[in-house]
Amino acid sequence: MTPQTVHIVDDDGALREALGSLFRSVGLETRAFGNAQEFLQSGHAHDAGCLVLDVRLPGLSGLDFQEKLAAAEIRMPIVLMTGHGDIPMSVRGMKAGAVDFLTKPFRDQDMLDAVAAALERDQAARAQQGGLDDLRTLYETLSMREKQVMALVASGLMNKQAAHQLGLSEITVKIHRGNLMRKMEAKSLADLVRMAETLKLRPEDPS
Repeated sequence: MTPQTVHIVDDDGALREALGSLFRSVGLETRAFGNAQEFLQSGHAHDAGCLVLDVRLPGLSGLDFQEKLAAAEIRMPIVLMTGHGDIPMSVRGMKAGAVDFLTKPFRDQDMLDAVAAALERDQAARAQQGGLDDLRTLYETLSMREKQVMALVASGLMNKQAAHQLGLSEITVKIHRGNLMRKMEAKSLADLVRMAETLKLRPEDPS
């Protein structure tokens, strides 16, 4: 499993240190930043882990920062920290995809639970992305004709129908289908259909 790090972004140095100690006490790696810009410039925005983020920060606010990360397709799960008066802001943050928000002062265990959920979400997302990347790598080993056959067969056409659409003989389509099943490591037509769905394949008009 890729090592995960808890990234703490808060302008309160004492809180950063306290959170760092808390996370390290349960064996978690941490990095701390005084503001959003420091984090963005650190080069760690795509690392495995999660972000513990204060909604009120100097310069770029926590919520604006959250939106900026989403726009840049940085998917690191976020736990928001908020003061009592900032609960409406935190609700907005939750709607934008934050894992949890905690009102200061919070219990150590509540923070650990929220971070554990965020790290679990990050791990699941990376595993899913890894599976998709592997599938794309297999797909790119197919010839153009095999890709066409895969899309048609996965859309529900029989070999004979696919052959008619592509202007090929049925036996040629069968050969392409056998080759692409082997290359894609598909054990059944149902497997192939699931792969095509994941890759969002659509039959092309051969004309």
